[in-house]
Amino acid sequence: SDTRITRGAFNGVYTFDKQGVVTPFAKAGVGYEKVSREILSNESGFFLDAGAGLKVALMEKLALKLEAIYMAKPWTNNSGFADSNLMTMVGVSYSFGATEQKPAPVVQEKKEPVVAPVVVDGDDDNDGVPNSKDKCPNTPAGAKANADGCELDDDNDGIANSKDKCPNTPTGIEVDASGCALDSDKDGIIDANDKCPNTPIGGKVNEDGCPQRVPLKINFDLNSAKVTADSDAELNRFANFLTTYANYEAKIVGHTDNKGSATYNQKLSQKRADSVVSELVKRGVDPKQLTALGKGESEPVAGNATKEDRAKNRRTEAELIRK
Repeated sequence: SDTRITRGAFNGVYTFDKQGVVTPFAKAGVGYEKVSREILSNESGFFLDAGAGLKVALMEKLALKLEAIYMAKPWTNNSGFADSNLMTMVGVSYSFGATEQKPAPVVQEKKEPVVAPVVVDGDDDNDGVPNSKDKCPNTPAGAKANADGCELDDDNDGIANSKDKCPNTPTGIEVDASGCALDSDKDGIIDANDKCPNTPIGGKVNEDGCPQRVPLKINFDLNSAKVTADSDAELNRFANFLTTYANYEAKIVGHTDNKGSATYNQKLSQKRADSVVSELVKRGVDPKQLTALGKGESEPVAGNATKEDRAKNRRTEAELIRK
């Protein structure tokens, strides 16, 4: 009335550090058992196992092996773990393969000191400064360099001499990529000296960079010399210029189109020029800097045949005079 069981399993084994002649280990795996001549309804099937043990060294490759393994089959039809087993084993273990050899002690040989070869420092860019001290290793051929190997910049504007088209720029002047002083409005007067830095491109200017004749965008009521409120910004801008640069005088000149009589237009243009002068004085401009002149319809800038051209002729200008 025995139960016959044939069992096979695969296990992974973890070996702990050796303690004297004893080496602890743990194992776990999965297996299958075939049960024949069953008693108590034991069932064939897979099981999980886990266990631990010790190997006690007897000789260099031979050891006594003690272990216990629990094999669990919780999914069988039997209640609880009735079909599970605990197995203890005693055996011997023999290790195949070469025996680990301890490395031979390393004997330090006494060596003669090695003398480093003398390396001659080069000068790849031929600027007279050796590579080890050259902070600008790609100086153009033929360019003069300072003690750091960087190309000279005689006027200290940040542009090397070989690229500087204006090599005598005064100290502190802002320059462009070619080393020339900036002239933002292209009027021939550099920004540092330009009192009117936003002059329209192409306009004639004086030595201060200011236009000789400035168009003023001043609006008036119809057939009236009263300045409208939408002209405040233009009046403020021009008044600020005259108060800043008191060495300028301005002649305010009024113009009309040819609608109406020449006499009426002359009087209207004079009144409008006077109104502009009055508004500028209110904004702090010295009256001595200002004069007013009406030219009526005598100096048109466009024909008077169309509405658009007549609008161009109805204008107010300022002629700037430097004292």
